[in-house]
Amino acid sequence: MSENINNREYRKNVIKEIIRELHEGKTVDEVKQKFEKAFTGVSATEISEAEQALIREGLPISEVQRLCDVHAAVFKGSIEEIHRETDPTKIPGHPANVLMLENRKIEKIIEEEINPFLEKFDENSRQNILKGLDSLSIIDIHYSKKENLLFPYMEKYGMTAPPQVMWGVDDEIRDDLNMLKTDLSQGFYNQELKKALQEFLNRVLEMIFKEENIMLPMLLDTMTQDEWKKVADDSSEIGEILDSIPVWVPNQEAKEEYKEDIKEPGAIVLPTGVFNKEELTYMLNTLPLDITFVGSDDTVRYFSQSSERIFARTKTIIGRNVSNCHPPASVHIVEGIVEDLKSGKKDHEDFWIKMGDKYVYIRYFAVRNDKGEYLGVVEVTQDIKPIQEITGEKRLVSE
Repeated sequence: MSENINNREYRKNVIKEIIRELHEGKTVDEVKQKFEKAFTGVSATEISEAEQALIREGLPISEVQRLCDVHAAVFKGSIEEIHRETDPTKIPGHPANVLMLENRKIEKIIEEEINPFLEKFDENSRQNILKGLDSLSIIDIHYSKKENLLFPYMEKYGMTAPPQVMWGVDDEIRDDLNMLKTDLSQGFYNQELKKALQEFLNRVLEMIFKEENIMLPMLLDTMTQDEWKKVADDSSEIGEILDSIPVWVPNQEAKEEYKEDIKEPGAIVLPTGVFNKEELTYMLNTLPLDITFVGSDDTVRYFSQSSERIFARTKTIIGRNVSNCHPPASVHIVEGIVEDLKSGKKDHEDFWIKMGDKYVYIRYFAVRNDKGEYLGVVEVTQDIKPIQEITGEKRLVSE
């Protein structure tokens, strides 16, 4: 037992040392031998546990992100294939299979729509690369599905560091994509931009490797079949990038387990009325608002499913800490809002932003009982542009 503890402590110290060296400017190639020596034969799960321990000790997530490229360089081609009687990645419609097919589509875009035009620095190449990057914008949907459907289960099973680190890298890739598209649309394409493009494309491909060789094996070892079914059912809420996805039907045992999760309860009695589940559900969904409720323990308890939804929500966020539902870069803002409402410093906080042709009004309200005790926070989101455009009066019903 003491040997295992010492090994864990040693590996944590190796990670700290590698992060320091990367921070000082060393390349992945210069540090990967040290990483490989310490972690050869160690599973991805054990490595993630070491990283989680460092994060709990106060090491910033942004620093742990520096290790992502080291992971890929060391493990590429050496992680043993996981053998299962039935490999979910080969089952049509299974979320693991869909993730793999989406990655193949991303690779195809890079190979066919971008790479052939990298060498020539002419107007035709610039325009074709820009079109290719527009096609590659599907990675936003791919990453959003991962962040909102799969990360909650990693957190549920104690794998908290990988989602935090991976989400941060996802956002960096998104930012790089937007920057490159802006530069190309403004007429730039030279050696410097080509180098940035190649580095960006390498990061996209490295993320594919990490998803399939680190994230997926961890999830396939822990998630139940009914949990995968929930992910499959919720996927369309985020969006799809494949032309068609067959409906995955799990085995009978899993289907029965899934049914238990949606069992009809009795009447819902409120101080001013009574609903059954169907009435309450569809009444709330009919409101032209997005409503999300976070309980006093900071976990998401409920969200409505309005046809005028602004932000995607999936059932996998239920029970998830609200801080984990946002990118690392904005977590401190969310936590600040919740703390102000919880402490009584504020009763509400409002924001308004332009999103395409929408003008989105986001409001947060502290929910308190008659004694003033804090019960949680409700977020109400609405596109107010149609309201702003109202003029005059309307007193009669139109025919």
